[in-house]
Amino acid sequence: MPEAGKTFFVTGATGYLGSRLVRALVAGGSNVYCLRRAHSRVDRLEDIEASIAWVDAVGVDFEAFFAGNPVDAVVHCATSYGRRAVGPLDTIEANLLLPLKLLHAAAAAGVPALLNTDTVLDKGVSNYALSKAQFVDWLKAYSTKLTCLNVALQHFYGAGDDPTKFTTTVVQSLLRGESRLKLTAGEQTRDFIHVDDVVSAMLVVLGAAQGLGRGYFHYEVGTGAPIRIRDFVTLAAELADNRSTALDFGALPYRRGEVMDIRTELGPLLALGWSPRIGLREGLTQMIESEKALLKSCDT
Repeated sequence: MPEAGKTFFVTGATGYLGSRLVRALVAGGSNVYCLRRAHSRVDRLEDIEASIAWVDAVGVDFEAFFAGNPVDAVVHCATSYGRRAVGPLDTIEANLLLPLKLLHAAAAAGVPALLNTDTVLDKGVSNYALSKAQFVDWLKAYSTKLTCLNVALQHFYGAGDDPTKFTTTVVQSLLRGESRLKLTAGEQTRDFIHVDDVVSAMLVVLGAAQGLGRGYFHYEVGTGAPIRIRDFVTLAAELADNRSTALDFGALPYRRGEVMDIRTELGPLLALGWSPRIGLREGLTQMIESEKALLKSCDT
């Protein structure tokens, strides 16, 4: 956990992961600047708006901002997954161009560190994964100028996430009692980690940044216990007490470049004293109960 009084500049603060991180930073006594666009919804943070400072993304000169408002680290959480027919240029803007502008400005203004949220997916899987991999190369190139922290996330989940995310789609479909859930054969493994464990890992890395010095530091964030997609969905159905939805494994083809086996190298993160605390059964139970309440409130 960073020391109280540290100052952070966070992108993607209005998103699911970013808002959780901002809340944790504020709760720990940090000062937080949050970058946002004019159309960004702030409902995830509206109850703590008085404790954060918004920075308008339109026309901001990052180098001048950092020179006039010293921060201990830039945290890049803004991400485009390329869903909903989003073109590659929009994905590149969020995952490559924006963080590159921040990286260059941070180095020029003497910001000590930048933390990037990355993915463990191979760059050949999607435009999202490719753009993330391309920024990592730039992160390494700038690692002689500041502490470059790359946090590669496994498949995180939790209540209130975007409904296009796989875990949310599955849980909501089961809670609605849909007649059929079309899936791949489900033999591929994924390492599902609760969003609260991801946030705790990021806090540990930010807390360690000051003692690392300049360089590139890579941390993979997961549980180290991958599970087949088939088993994950079956468990979710059990915990949701759903016996009616047909789990149609094999109805969908694997996507191009599908990664069948996932492994997480937790060594560097464990060396910082971090470990995951929320098991899959516990985390899924929490998510299902929260999603039940959310669906009920929407119905009323």
